[in-house]
Amino acid sequence: MANTDPNYPKLTAGEHARIALNVARMAKRSIAGDNVHQADLERNVDRILDGARKRAEREEKKRK
Repeated sequence: MANTDPNYPKLTAGEHARIALNVARMAKRSIAGDNVHQADLERNVDRILDGARKRAEREEKKRK
């Protein structure tokens, strides 16, 4: 299912894999309890998405 949000960048296979790994780690931590700190994993996913956005912008500039 494709994301229709225009701010959501198209991800490479590696980026998908890294995000999936972080989401799996978040799920594993959530099993430990509600008071488990997950901000580091959330920041990592945000960094991956930011990098994908920057890459998409660079590719868009090359096309013009």
